Amino acid sequence: MTMHSTRLGSTDVHVGELGFGGGPLGGLFAPLDDETAAAALEAAWDAGIRYYDTSPHYGIGHSERRIGDLLEGKPRAEYTLSTKVGRLLVPQDDEGRLDDAFHVPATHRRVWDFTRDGILKSVEDSLKRLRTDRVDILFLHDAEQHFEDALTSGFPALAELRAQGVVGAIGAGMYDPALLTRLVTEADPDVVMLSGRYTLLDHSALDTLLPACAEHGVSVLAASVFNSGLLASEQPVEGATFDYAPASAELLRRARRIAAVCRDHGVTLPQAALAFARRHPVVASVVVGMRAADEVTANVAAFGAEVPDALWSALHTEGLIDARALPPTDGTCPG
Repeated sequence: MTMHSTRLGSTDVHVGELGFGGGPLGGLFAPLDDETAAAALEAAWDAGIRYYDTSPHYGIGHSERRIGDLLEGKPRAEYTLSTKVGRLLVPQDDEGRLDDAFHVPATHRRVWDFTRDGILKSVEDSLKRLRTDRVDILFLHDAEQHFEDALTSGFPALAELRAQGVVGAIGAGMYDPALLTRLVTEADPDVVMLSGRYTLLDHSALDTLLPACAEHGVSVLAASVFNSGLLASEQPVEGATFDYAPASAELLRRARRIAAVCRDHGVTLPQAALAFARRHPVVASVVVGMRAADEVTANVAAFGAEVPDALWSALHTEGLIDARALPPTDGTCPG
């Protein structure tokens, strides 16, 4: 399919409407061999995906190296690349597994660091793993518990790199819409990556973040639009996860009700989940984590599906989505 692209804020950086999320390439929740990872990345490129997001955090560099392997042979002007800062990787002697999240050998440990020197070191290390001389977008990563340091020390370092032309766009990737709203209103980011807070099951970004982004000209990249699994299948099953933990009975019930309304309109739940996030005017891209070629194929097909506007009205009538998420009738921005 043809991937349309959108400019981030007032920058010259563009992203495709469907982005490749690199978390699973770091062995997220299950081991991943190089061959499977490479096949997923090649499938994404062949499908027209040209925006790739990663982080040192994802498998202590495994995701960055794997994405670097793919992109090294591709024309640099044809893709957009983002990575993140806030954790330095420090070598250590440990033959065990890294942690419960990433199934890779614990050759390094992560150290939080939002200082200027720490960020410059992180970028230098990432460029080596990615085998490139620049990244297009740089995010402060998971700064919820270190927000004041990230805002007062980390963000100025990113702004310095932007001013120098080392990166084209800067922002933060976080779960907390309130803290991202502070970043948007107190600093001058170009873009934020919001994880799991503008989905069919969680509309909390509508309260302050999306309106603030619209007011300040900040783009949003919507990540975790399946809420880590509950919205990823046509019929949610017992044991499905929401924000990486077993979904509550109420969330499971709600997801199943949404799925039923979707079926009535000839749409699957994953198709609706992808379309819902992308529809908001400030959302430039939906970023989906993928670990295998078949996942890429399924997500690209779901993203390209036609979703009728009548679905959103029906979901609202059933009390399943917020009225602020309905299609605007007067040309204004919802939220």
